[in-house]
Amino acid sequence: MTEPSAGAVIIEGKTKVVHEVIGDPNRVLVVNKDRITAGDGARAHDLEGKAVISNATNGKVFAFLRKAGIKTAWLETYDGKAYLARKCHMVPLEWVTRRVATGSFLRRHVGVTEGYRFTPPKMETFYKDDANHDPQWSEEQVIEAKLKVGGVVIGRHEYDIMARTTVAVFEVLERAWASLDCALIDMKIEFGIDAETNDILVSDTIDSDSWRLWPAGDKRLMKDKQVYRNLETVTDEALCQVKRNFQWVADKLDSFISTPKGLAIVLMGSTSDMEHCEKIRDHCKKLDVPCELRVTSAHKGTQETLAIIAQYEGLGIPVVFIAVAGRSNGLGPVTCANTCFPVINCPPLKPEEAARDIWSSLSLPSGMGCGTVLYPEAAAQSAASILALSDYLIWSRIRVKQLNLWISLKMADLKVCQNN
Repeated sequence: MTEPSAGAVIIEGKTKVVHEVIGDPNRVLVVNKDRITAGDGARAHDLEGKAVISNATNGKVFAFLRKAGIKTAWLETYDGKAYLARKCHMVPLEWVTRRVATGSFLRRHVGVTEGYRFTPPKMETFYKDDANHDPQWSEEQVIEAKLKVGGVVIGRHEYDIMARTTVAVFEVLERAWASLDCALIDMKIEFGIDAETNDILVSDTIDSDSWRLWPAGDKRLMKDKQVYRNLETVTDEALCQVKRNFQWVADKLDSFISTPKGLAIVLMGSTSDMEHCEKIRDHCKKLDVPCELRVTSAHKGTQETLAIIAQYEGLGIPVVFIAVAGRSNGLGPVTCANTCFPVINCPPLKPEEAARDIWSSLSLPSGMGCGTVLYPEAAAQSAASILALSDYLIWSRIRVKQLNLWISLKMADLKVCQNN
């Protein structure tokens, strides 16, 4: 494939330039500038090296969002200062999510104490209009404006999808930053309508201009652009400190795509159940849950079953056991009685034996608490939910899976409405 080359300028903003890609009408090349601005451009300075840092930050954030399953316009990093993205018609709105009340929210809501925590997160929209300082728009204003973006009119369905996606993006990034003992206070994102498919995509750049970050939840340690906004006098040393903060953020993001911290172990009583177990493993893979299959019988090889359990207990990582056994299910209860890790029964049901097989998993001796599910997907989902308590990437995959299921229903409803 020919290396993409920059074509004509589509649009130029304060901190980046968007080019066509020669010979490819569906992609653009976004080039960052060594420029930092605040207050709708009222304050602006050259900051050598910012473009490279912003591009690296953006690439790492979008790689993580893609890993989590969020649909985005970002494709790949092109070079030190630029990245390739799907060509989109940009929705002229900024979508802001807040976990903690600070900044402009306090000015607009007199009487709210700084530090007030929003549960669930607070979502706001602002119409992009520099001349009027990006006025806040309510949900009703956005829908009534009937903004036409490409071939799509932004109505109820489109608003709902963007609003729900905005909060999901915040939550998965918040979870990841929390694993590094850093609080994501608030952030803004933008959406575009894919010029080819009309899909709604998270677009534009996400870098240190996009959020507030407080290490250890301490505002005094902030590492975001607010440091630049707060400067009474902009000196070379102050700009160097801002740049060092931005680099700190980019470096921390290297930890976002982490090595999985846990395992799902599928214990099957017989290789005759292999197809059922492979389905569990396939569903685990979709949620980024590492999964291993083992064959052991609690009735016929009790000591070997106990040895396998001990092997995984000795790894020093979170483990979930999934017991697959029909007829008389001794595998789940025996495993549960001999480990402190969670155990899930998922018997390979046959219609003529279903009632017996389920009862053998449900009727447990006292002192045991392994759960029972009937389908491979449910077993994988249950294991993932348990491991998500200690692995933010698995948590993010579950969160985005919920979002995408909701969006699929929303789009199905839209098609039905259009055909009424």
